[in-house]
Amino acid sequence: MRIRSALTALAVVLAGLVASAGSSTAAGGTTAAYCGITWGSAEKSAGALSDAPLVEVRTGRHDCYDRVVFEFAGPVDGYAIGYGETWTEGEGLALSPYTAGGALLRVSLRAPAYDDDRLGTVPYAVGEHVSNLLRYPTLRDVVFGGSFEGYSTFAVGVRARLPFRVLVLTGPGTHSRIVLDVAHQW
Repeated sequence: MRIRSALTALAVVLAGLVASAGSSTAAGGTTAAYCGITWGSAEKSAGALSDAPLVEVRTGRHDCYDRVVFEFAGPVDGYAIGYGETWTEGEGLALSPYTAGGALLRVSLRAPAYDDDRLGTVPYAVGEHVSNLLRYPTLRDVVFGGSFEGYSTFAVGVRARLPFRVLVLTGPGTHSRIVLDVAHQW
C-alpha cells in the first residue's frame, strides 16, 4: 500500500513537471527567446569611413537590454563590433586589464573623435571610463580607446558573452547615431 501511494505521488509530480515544461515552449517545441531577442553574439560590421566627428557617448537601461549610444555631428554608418580584446588606437595597448566585465566587446567606429583641426570632440582621454554603470544589469564598463586616422575605439565590458545588436539611426537634425544594445540574458 505504501509503495502504491509513493508511486501515485511520484506520477503526480512528474505529470506536473511535464505540464510546466510544455507551457514554457513555443510552437515547434523549442524554448521561447528571452524578450523575443534573436540577435546572436557574432561580430557585426557595416558602413564606410566618415569624417563626421563623434560628439557624445551615453548609456541607458531598458527592460530587456542595456544600451550604448554613439552620437556623431553628421552622417556616420561605419562600425565593426564583436567580442574579443580591444586595443587602443595608434598605440596598440590592450584595454582588457582596465575594463570591468566578464566579456569584452570591441567597438571600432569608422569616424574620428576629433574635428578638422585635430581637436578632440569628446571629453575623454585614452583609457578613461565613459559612464557610471551602477545598477545596470548587463553593462559593466565603457572605456575610450582613442581615435586615430579616422577610427575611434571603445572597450565595452559586459557581464558575460550575451546577444547584441547594432542600429544606425539618423537625427536629431543632421546628427546620426550608432546604437549598441546588449541583452540581459540569452
